[in-house]
Amino acid sequence: MKMNQELKKNIGFFPALALVMGTIIGSGVFFKISNMTEYTGTVGMTLFIWVLGGLITICAGLTAAELAAMIPKTGGLTTYLEHTYGNFWGFLAGWAQAFIYFPAMMAAQGIIFSQQIVNLFHLNKLWLSPIAVLAIISLLLINLLGSKVGGMIQSVTLVVKLIPIIAIVVFGLFQSHEVEFSIVPSMGDTGLSPFTAIGAGLLATMFAYDGWIHVGNIAGEMKNPKKDLPAAIAIGIGLVMAIYLLINATFLMTFPISHLAGNLNAATDTAISLFGASGGKMITIGILISVYGALNGYIMTGMRVPFAMAEKKLLPFGKQFMNLTKSSTPWFSGLVQLVIAVIMVALGAFDSITNMLVFVIWAFYVMSFIAVMILRKREPDTLRPYKVPLYPVVPLIAIFSGVFVMLNTLFTQPGLAITGIIITLLGIPVYQYQKKKVQL
Repeated sequence: MKMNQELKKNIGFFPALALVMGTIIGSGVFFKISNMTEYTGTVGMTLFIWVLGGLITICAGLTAAELAAMIPKTGGLTTYLEHTYGNFWGFLAGWAQAFIYFPAMMAAQGIIFSQQIVNLFHLNKLWLSPIAVLAIISLLLINLLGSKVGGMIQSVTLVVKLIPIIAIVVFGLFQSHEVEFSIVPSMGDTGLSPFTAIGAGLLATMFAYDGWIHVGNIAGEMKNPKKDLPAAIAIGIGLVMAIYLLINATFLMTFPISHLAGNLNAATDTAISLFGASGGKMITIGILISVYGALNGYIMTGMRVPFAMAEKKLLPFGKQFMNLTKSSTPWFSGLVQLVIAVIMVALGAFDSITNMLVFVIWAFYVMSFIAVMILRKREPDTLRPYKVPLYPVVPLIAIFSGVFVMLNTLFTQPGLAITGIIITLLGIPVYQYQKKKVQL
């Protein structure tokens, strides 16, 4: 292993675009329809929430892109918050991402990947955890070969993962099934108020859309971050939104809401309905590649957060976290996240893990949106190659939407929200320890 603190600048626009789309398009597009329809109960409300979630994400992405272009450094969200609010908030955001968010996302993707493998090959359920762990380990080993290799995997899986999506959409939208649909969305018989249903539905969509900000973590390895980074975020989210609407419309045209609600095999059932058993298996393999690509994106970007924190002396064992392979990959950071992810795989519960993480990460996202407005006033002369359009309307939409999702979660799922808060705050003693050790 080589001790080297220079990250190579070898990532261009398409790998960055692929990272945005590839990290977003993973398990969420195929498996969150089950969670959403439990809350909405109607086709109109389900599609409305997908549109609403996409618009919120576009506003969020356009807002955060100003920070990404203004502060094009490895670390992404952590770097933005540290620059705006100081070391403590930068550390806490980094802690939440590095040791909670990314490992849990890896675990969630691994769990979904293993479930589909077990279902596809009719394996014993005892294989669920071992397969999930093996999937994570395999991609960590691939990424240790360097960001160029990881980026290539991301680009290839993005192209391959679009195949099942296109196939399902093209064949599914031309079905003759009658679907009850209203332009004005209405609630189904779910026993929930519209306020609660929209909030819970958005929580599910925020996971499905999540991943757009993480390309900022590799800004320090991009050839032209100030130009390519905001373009990759804005274009990537727009394309993902269109894809999500089309494929979810297909699910809703193929089966009634009652069949989709709570059914994690909705995508596989749709594929079998459209293409038969053999064709359905081929589509399921494509879905597996999609999840595998998303897992790669979280591993590739996640391991760079502890590296960036260690550079700023924000972590104990900083020298270890800055250890790089000969191909300039932070191997120790990846190893630590792997261990945490394996523990989370053992705990299971896909929806609980993902919903808690959306709550936690959006607290820091909202802080980053506010940071754009703070820095406009505090640093008016700082070079901004990209500025968020329709300022301050777009940032305000992102801020209020994020606050709505968090407050709704806090009131409707307090146990989940409080657990996320407690785990995040566990980083404070670590920060205090490091503060005594190093003058921060």
